Amino acid sequence: MNIQNLQSSLSNNQAYLIISAENRRYLTGFPSSAGYLLTTQNEAFFLIDSRYFEAAKKAVNECEVVLLTDFSKQLDGYIKIFGIKKLFLEGESLSVAKAESVKKICGCECDFEKADKEISALRRTKTEDEKKKILAAQSIAEKAFNHILSFIKEGVTEREIALTLDFFMLRNGAEDISFQTIAVSGKNSSMPHGVPSDKKIEKGDFITMDFGAVVDGYHSDMTRTVAVGEVSSKQAEVYETVLSAQKGCLEILGAGVSCKAADAAARDVIKAAGFGEFFGHGTGHGVGIEIHEAPTLNPRSGETLGIGDVVTVEPGVYLPGEFGVRIEDMAFITENGYENLTKSPKNLIIL
Repeated sequence: MNIQNLQSSLSNNQAYLIISAENRRYLTGFPSSAGYLLTTQNEAFFLIDSRYFEAAKKAVNECEVVLLTDFSKQLDGYIKIFGIKKLFLEGESLSVAKAESVKKICGCECDFEKADKEISALRRTKTEDEKKKILAAQSIAEKAFNHILSFIKEGVTEREIALTLDFFMLRNGAEDISFQTIAVSGKNSSMPHGVPSDKKIEKGDFITMDFGAVVDGYHSDMTRTVAVGEVSSKQAEVYETVLSAQKGCLEILGAGVSCKAADAAARDVIKAAGFGEFFGHGTGHGVGIEIHEAPTLNPRSGETLGIGDVVTVEPGVYLPGEFGVRIEDMAFITENGYENLTKSPKNLIIL
């Protein structure tokens, strides 16, 4: 139904040309590194090269699968056959060179805004089937988290932790990892997107792990911070502050809640505890076919949560040169609130 939903936004003599891998997969259900999806008001053509043609013919049923031989000639042919006067393309993901190339080929008016807006709106509202895929990905990530707790000890490195998480997820059903896994410890944990290093875990370290799995094209995203051996009173205070902020945001989630208000629900707790200047990023973001998509929970957002949104809730406090804490769940927005898609414990774990 995804292609039909997109077609409903077209008028006669208009068409979408979808080029990005993420949107092609969302609309056709078929993963590929190249290809084009052309949709008019009533017709849809998936142009795919010989590497994928046979598989696509078997897998794709919502549009006609066409062997891609000469894109310029094939696009020009469709433009003429269907009398296309206006072509909508993805302005956010196209290079200038590609955009200019398509404009030259098609010889009709090109719009680089409508496609992004319409597809983002469609992708934002997750169906039950999409939610199941995200849950399947999250289940793999949570099993990886349970596994890593028995692996972490003094002397292992951040890189070893990250690689162990990755290998576990890939070995247990993930088609890919959601993004470059973050595993940072001690002073390194004050960097929200720090890169795992050869630093060895020491007694008293906080270890922040941000990771996720991909299943059928859909991502999961979770963060947990654990400690090794012992924690100081300051570490415990910061952890409980972040946990309270995260729970505070979750408590107000629901359809109709502004994303700005959701962010404030977490941010205000951190500010009240005296750590406001150490929380620099947004509280959350949408998750789906891409790891970052609409909507966004931050102080500048003008969006409002809607039924079917899947958003992360991930406040953090990062004290430069000392340590950092982040805790992240994914929430599925419902009419009466939310469903937490993340089941892993959030209490302070000291290994």
